[in-house]
Order: sequence, then structure tokens, then C-alpha cells
Amino acid sequence: MIPQIWVGRDQEINDWTRIVRPSRIAGVYERSRTILGEPGVGKSSLVNLISREAKEQGDWVTDQLRIPPATDALKRVAKALLAIADQAGLSTSTEKGLAALLDRVRSIAALGVSVSLAQPEGEEPYVALTDLLVEIGRAAIKAKVVVLICIDEIQNITDEAILSQLLISLGDALTKEVTVIAPGDREITRFLPIAVYLSGLPDFEHMARTRQRATFARRFKTTYLSSVTTTEMEQALAPLVNQGWEISDEEGGIKHVYMDQDARDAIIDLSKGEPFLFQLAGNSAWRAGNTDTITREDVLAGWQTVRDEAESHVANILDRLPEQERLVVEIMGELDPAERTLSAIADAAGISPATKLGTAARRLEKVRGIITRGKPYAFRNRAIEAYLTSEWPEITP
Repeated sequence: MIPQIWVGRDQEINDWTRIVRPSRIAGVYERSRTILGEPGVGKSSLVNLISREAKEQGDWVTDQLRIPPATDALKRVAKALLAIADQAGLSTSTEKGLAALLDRVRSIAALGVSVSLAQPEGEEPYVALTDLLVEIGRAAIKAKVVVLICIDEIQNITDEAILSQLLISLGDALTKEVTVIAPGDREITRFLPIAVYLSGLPDFEHMARTRQRATFARRFKTTYLSSVTTTEMEQALAPLVNQGWEISDEEGGIKHVYMDQDARDAIIDLSKGEPFLFQLAGNSAWRAGNTDTITREDVLAGWQTVRDEAESHVANILDRLPEQERLVVEIMGELDPAERTLSAIADAAGISPATKLGTAARRLEKVRGIITRGKPYAFRNRAIEAYLTSEWPEITP
């Protein structure tokens, strides 16, 4: 079995364990999180890890709701909330109002946003979703757990009505204050123990802010993921190098698989700080080896089998870039590293003044994590730099 090795993202994981979860379970307001980044940077893996940790704490967690293009996200979220309501024991309640609410949400799970046509005038689907979230939140207070909702590929919600209703429903539940009885028979107000993690491509932030303006920023805090460091990759592979990885032998016992330091260095060099490429290089090296030690030769042999996939991954990131952003990146690849300034890039592109490329350069740094606008500019995404300036992903002596 290929070992599950986690690399980096300590800050984001600690954010959940030390800030988001403790705050929400204590009834203190804390914004939920939006995790954005280019393909392969590890967004889904990060949220999956957080959701697993939440489940281990006993929290009520939706399965990661991956939103395919051109689908009704309200239907998927409604189904997930109904599953959480079952876990909370709400579906067995004899309360008439709650039974009617669950029926409304079941209609949304079946019909999605079109259910609004069958509802009383003025009642949109988000109202029922919000009301059910509040009831689930009240039950979570009694159970002393957090409700964690994870929605992936959020940028695929391109229907304005669906996205608006979803964000309003989640946001209203996050900011809902309820009155509860505290020890000493005291009435206090608190926020519901609900947290939401949205993950997707960087363009979602602009889309959400355009449609919800400042409301989105008040309810969600955005983190942009970029490449991981060499040190983080070394730390991730240290168990294999130092003490080996336990696996079952063919006789029902335990043996260890080790990794040479040269093999570790080869994986780090080939993956260029990209989590997807790190996984690709590591998995292929594990499969290529036929001894108890993974060698540099195993890494290089395995890489040959996934080289085309690595190249397609980086080409896909470049293909997604808007015209001016791609122009900046490609010209940076042509320039000597010491000459990578905005004015030199603009001169090479035949654009004057250079400030016309300023917005593109800022987005490449702040939103996409591909470059750093220092003096001179530099590549933060080393896979893109290698793709544009060397024979990578070809293996060179």
C-alpha cells in the first residue's frame, strides 16, 4: 500500500484546530474559510484532512460536496443537510413545524432552485436551507459538536441565482445568534457551532465579491494556497528516510520500506514544490521499486511513466491564465532572472506604459501564487518556471 504522506499546510490546519473550531463551538463569531488556488496545489486534500480531523472529534461533517459544472449546488447541499439532520436526530422529531421544514428541504433536494416556483410567494429555497441549518446548529449546541460543511469546486457554480442563494443561506446561518440557557439558569446569546469550508479556483473570489460585495468578506476569510517549500517536502519524507515505512510482508508480518536521501532529493527536485507533482513523483517511485529501499534510480524510472501527466498539469495552469497574465509569465521565462522587472517585461511585450501590466502582475502574485513581485520579479511556482526555462519534465543529467 502506498503510504499517505502529508506535506506542509501546517498554518491552515492549525487555523482549523486552534481558531475556527474552538471559536464556533464556544459560540464566538469566527468567519468560515474559502481555500483557493491553482489546480494541483492541494485544496481538496487540505479540506479532506480537516474534515477527517473533525470527524475524529465527533463533529457532524458533510462528505466533501464536489460540484460538477452545470449542476444545481442547492440540491447537493440540501441532501447533505438532510443527512446531518438525521445524524442530529431531527428526522425523528414529532414537532409539526420541523417536519414541514424537512419536507421543504426534501423538495429542494429533489428539484433544486426550481422548487421556488412551487413555494408560497416570496419564499426562496435558501430560506428553508437556512432554517434547517439553524435547527441543526441548535442540536449541535446540545451535542457539544461543530457542524462542518465542505463544498469543493465552488467556481463551477456559474448560475447567479444558485450561487447567490447558497452564499446567503450559509452566511445567514453563520451570523445567526440564538438564545440558550447557560449554567445558573442564565440566558445568553451565542453564535451557532457551524463552520463552512469552500474550496476552488482563484477566480471564485472575484465572482463572489462581485455578487455579494462586502457581505462575502464579512462572512468568509480567503486563503490562497501556493507551492510548498523544500523544507516542508524534506520533513514529509523524513519518516521514510529515517526509520522506514511499515508495510505487511507476504507472510503476515511487518517489514519496512526505506528511501535513500538521493531518492528524496530527486523527488523534491522533480516536483518543484507542487503538491500534485510531489504525489505523482512519490507514487511512481514507490511502484517502480522492487526492493526494500527506494533509490534515485527508482524515482527516475517512475517519473518516466508520469512525465506526460506532469507536463499536462503545468500546461493546464498556463492555459487557464487570462491573456495578459500569461504574457507576463511567458516573458519572464524568456528573460534572464536578473532582468525580470515590470518595465523589462512591458518592453519585451511592446506595451507602454508598463503600468498596463500592473494588474496582471498583482493577480499572478496575490491570487494565483505564481510569481513574486520583488526586485527583480521571481517565480514562486517553480514548476512553471522549469517548464518555461528548461527541459523539465524531461530528466536531464
